[in-house]
Amino acid sequence: MKYIKSKLSHQLLSNIIIDFSIILISVGIILPNTMLPIYEKNLYNYLKQPLDFLDEDIIDNSISSEIGYIYVYNDVLSYSDNFNELVKNGKVSDFLSLIKGTYGNFYYRGQKYYYYTTMNDSIQRVAFTNNSYIIRCKKDSWSHIFPIIFLTLIIVSFILISWSSVVVKKIEKLKNKIDHIDDDTYNHTIEDSADDEIRSLELAIEDMRISLKNQEEYRNQMYQNISHDFKTPLTVIESYIEAVEDGVEDSNNALKIIKEQTIKLENKVHSLLYLNKLDYFKDLKALELKEVDIEEIINTSVEKFKYRNTNINFVIQFSNHTKFLGTVDSWETIIDNLLNNAVRYAEKEIKITVKKNQITVYNDGPNIDNDLIEGIFVPFRKGVKGEFGLGLSIVKKTLTMMKCDIVIKNHNKKGVSFVIYKK
Repeated sequence: MKYIKSKLSHQLLSNIIIDFSIILISVGIILPNTMLPIYEKNLYNYLKQPLDFLDEDIIDNSISSEIGYIYVYNDVLSYSDNFNELVKNGKVSDFLSLIKGTYGNFYYRGQKYYYYTTMNDSIQRVAFTNNSYIIRCKKDSWSHIFPIIFLTLIIVSFILISWSSVVVKKIEKLKNKIDHIDDDTYNHTIEDSADDEIRSLELAIEDMRISLKNQEEYRNQMYQNISHDFKTPLTVIESYIEAVEDGVEDSNNALKIIKEQTIKLENKVHSLLYLNKLDYFKDLKALELKEVDIEEIINTSVEKFKYRNTNINFVIQFSNHTKFLGTVDSWETIIDNLLNNAVRYAEKEIKITVKKNQITVYNDGPNIDNDLIEGIFVPFRKGVKGEFGLGLSIVKKTLTMMKCDIVIKNHNKKGVSFVIYKK
């Protein structure tokens, strides 16, 4: 945890340094350049002020060493003594030819100049300076703004570091809870202790804990059910073998029962393996889907189940030649499991109805309790007769893979329908 805490602190410090640098660059470059029009406006006003009082007699007495003057009367040029210093020995005539308009700026001999000029009574007066004034303004702005920005960043950094310390402590506390989440079979509750983003994380972890706990409980229950479901036929087989060995049971009768229990056990193993295989198929890409003639599959399956109970009347109704998307093996598994369930509970009649987008398997047996309906498709969940099974779970998972679903409908007083429909 110390490593995590140190890592988080270093990350925060790095972020502060980066933010600090970005702000300094922004203030040092972007802000002064943004204020350039204001600086230039002030400069033009500064150049304009002395021009109304400028004449040929006082032109040599420059108001400022940074400002030069040019006086033109009847094509006679006069200029201040600092002209050569400001213009680096340039020609007055060349310099004057670059002046366009009342005020503005231009480049001469690689240097930027600002000017303001007036024309009265054939007299042109020009005040000019180089870029030093603007540069000084930018520096002055930086010198005034920097302390404020620096102080602000210190305050913000202190706040962020203090906040990060609190967050790290909350994360450390949450990590300790996570480290013990699987103690006592996921019964260690993640308490809501925060009131910010950490709280959302705590709630998410608590939901995960509950989900893991439920899965663990379901897994344990399923293992118990599987053990019970497999133990029963094995116990019967073992008992009849011992009975034959002890000479208390007819061998032919014993072999018949052993064979029946073996087949039952084989079917359970097959179903369990099939259900496990379905867990590896997460989407339709794992299957080669095609249109399946559902009528043929139903007719074939019904013929198999007619001989299990001759007292049950099978009724089949097809609205048209209906095809469903899937595989032949998958639909055979679905129909066989539904009919196997129907035969187990039917009294006199099983009715199969196929419409365009719907398959209904009805039996006239007792209604299913509402408490049982919710978990009837869960593997090894107890059925109406207290039996554990996988058949309906296999039906549900297989249909989901083929973008179909199934619902259960109780009829008045008795009778149950399993309805398959396309999503």
